[in-house]
Amino acid sequence: MRSSSVAIVVAVAVAGLVTALKDRAALQEMLGFGGSGHAPAPQFMLMGRVTGPEISPKPQIDVQAIADRLHASTTVPPLPQESETAGDEVTAGDEVEDSVTLAQAPQAQPPASQPAKPAQPKVDESALRYFASRGDKARLQAEIARLQALYPNWVPPADPLAVPQGGDKQLEQMWQLYSEGRYAELRKAIADRQTSESGWQPPPDLLDRLDVAEARARLVNASDLKQYATVVQIGANTPSLLTCSDIDVLWRVAEAFARTDRAPRARDAYVYILKNCTNPQERLATIQKASALLSYATMQDLLALERPDGNGGREFDSIRNDLARRFVAAGNDHPDLAVAPAYLSIVQRLAETDGLASDNLLLGWYQLRRENYADAEKWFRAAREKEEDTAIASQGLALALIAEKKPQEAEDVMYKWRGASKEATATYLAATANLMALQPPANLSEEVLSRIAAEIIAQKYVPTAQQFGWFARTLNQPQTAARWFETALRWKPDDEPSAYGLAITRQQLRDRAGVVEIQRLWAGKSERIAQLGEANNRQTTQPPLPAPAQMSPQGAAASPPEIVRAPANPPASVEASRQMRTVTVRRGARQLRGCTTTVNQRLLDPEASLSRGWCLMDIDRPMEAVKAFEAALASPNRMTREDAAYGQSLAYLRAGLSNHAAVAATRAPQTQQRAAELQVAILADRALAAFDAKRYREALIYLDQRAQLRQEPIDLMVLRGYAYLNMKMYGDAERLFTAAAATGSKDANRGLADLKASTHPDTVD
Repeated sequence: MRSSSVAIVVAVAVAGLVTALKDRAALQEMLGFGGSGHAPAPQFMLMGRVTGPEISPKPQIDVQAIADRLHASTTVPPLPQESETAGDEVTAGDEVEDSVTLAQAPQAQPPASQPAKPAQPKVDESALRYFASRGDKARLQAEIARLQALYPNWVPPADPLAVPQGGDKQLEQMWQLYSEGRYAELRKAIADRQTSESGWQPPPDLLDRLDVAEARARLVNASDLKQYATVVQIGANTPSLLTCSDIDVLWRVAEAFARTDRAPRARDAYVYILKNCTNPQERLATIQKASALLSYATMQDLLALERPDGNGGREFDSIRNDLARRFVAAGNDHPDLAVAPAYLSIVQRLAETDGLASDNLLLGWYQLRRENYADAEKWFRAAREKEEDTAIASQGLALALIAEKKPQEAEDVMYKWRGASKEATATYLAATANLMALQPPANLSEEVLSRIAAEIIAQKYVPTAQQFGWFARTLNQPQTAARWFETALRWKPDDEPSAYGLAITRQQLRDRAGVVEIQRLWAGKSERIAQLGEANNRQTTQPPLPAPAQMSPQGAAASPPEIVRAPANPPASVEASRQMRTVTVRRGARQLRGCTTTVNQRLLDPEASLSRGWCLMDIDRPMEAVKAFEAALASPNRMTREDAAYGQSLAYLRAGLSNHAAVAATRAPQTQQRAAELQVAILADRALAAFDAKRYREALIYLDQRAQLRQEPIDLMVLRGYAYLNMKMYGDAERLFTAAAATGSKDANRGLADLKASTHPDTVD
């Protein structure tokens, strides 16, 4: 009686597992591919199609126990045999549907004296034998599980190597081609044998696997080329790919949704992974990938699916700090986003304990965007102290000081970094405009006035030039004021405040003809210029002016705290007048030499563009080289196109854009040597990028792929060692550092020292 109960339990479990085979539509529905049904059974997904050696190890199956229970069971009837009638094929889905119906139907009990013995179904065990012969335990276990799901009455052989194959060496070779990913050669081998052997058909399992493997290759290729619509389409047409056993495909489909503005579908894909997939490293990587694509609010939905780690913590604790930093950075980009106080507290703790200026900068920009200027100033000052002053920290501090009406200090902070970037220059210029417009006026030295004037002239910055005009008027230097207003109008002819300032200054100088000329030019455009001189009691001081530009953290112009008028009696200075003598700059003729000058690319023929591209590469201007090579790709000459595609790929690599480089390499056929060189370089670049982003497992994957193409150099061996060190795989790290150190590598010796510091900190001086 007890054995019968056990058999019933086993039969029901197997029937439930087979039922899961029909649930592929659930994932399709979740990802928006259509279909309906209940949520897929994650355990079946783990037993699904074998797509590569990256499949997660499966629990070992006690095949003898299953065999005993199935033989003892009388509740599960035999499955229908696969049809062998020509033109009447039975698909795997039809078999599963029939088996589920039979397994769930009430069964009549046979007489106790004659127990029914389940018939063994006809099962293609060629893949089973092949994986066993190769010693591939992961695939062997997955294949056993897959066949048991399809055929509940099937009993795995005790020795898969003993499965008879009839001496079919050609079929063995086909399985080997499949295992090595040589799908085109496999297709040809099948076609050749069908041609030479009339009536021979390959095993359906082999064809099914081949179809899926080719679909996966197309999906990965489309993803690498950023053809995201194609990625989604292939995923929709091949739902068997979308399983936890091939997490990389799920990641790529999720990214394709995100890149095509279907964030809700991307969220659903990541939610599916977190609800159904169990590999801890893959779950961790899922959160890392999602955080780079999804919004802050959506990420909170994913983090709600976090599980305990079994050690009193949570499974994503190892990346909690990085997530907090990313979320605060998102708050910098979106001022209306309210980041949870818990994340702000994490970054604040890191800023106070880890000693990284980047954490102070994150908090500084976050507070600045929310107009908490005092807090922003505090964090930016702390960042400057940690890094001994940098352009970005000084820029943030200057913006906070400008907002706090401290433009004189802001100018002093930013002068050193005024040319570091366009944003830094804009911040410095904004500080000068606000400084010159202060009321009461700032007491500026001749040195400060001189350097401000020189920079304003160099940048042709109208707001500060105009403010210099008003400033000179308060010094009772009308001629100098007139020159500044004229300069501002030369740079921006429609600047009405400068035109008005020039008009009242000429009036002060009793230049009636000059005033009339300005009134003529501005007739119908400015009422106050037209009315100038009509009343004797009209004031000739500065009218309300447009606010000088105050730069936001992203460099966009914004309103200052208040509108400022010209100061009344500032100290005298002759430096501004001296600087005005250098306003007019004459440009001499320039000779075109090599590729150092800017040219209209459309005026060059493809061959000339190709030569220019290589020239630009020689002087390390890769992004300009990209454009030159792009023009050369239009050449009708095949060799020119090949060289242009090769050059553009190298240019993108030098710029650190490995994905663009991969796309560029496909724009024209390349020789085998060039293609290999580019692939090796791209994989190395991706490994470095992943390492810099602290995605150490991903870096190791790229290094492994590169190592299959070319021997690993010492520098990448050291990088691999540091990846192991950061993952606390100290034995592997020591092995690599020791081997690299034997070649005389200083970096490897440093790696050994870092390893010692990590494992035996008490022995480090």
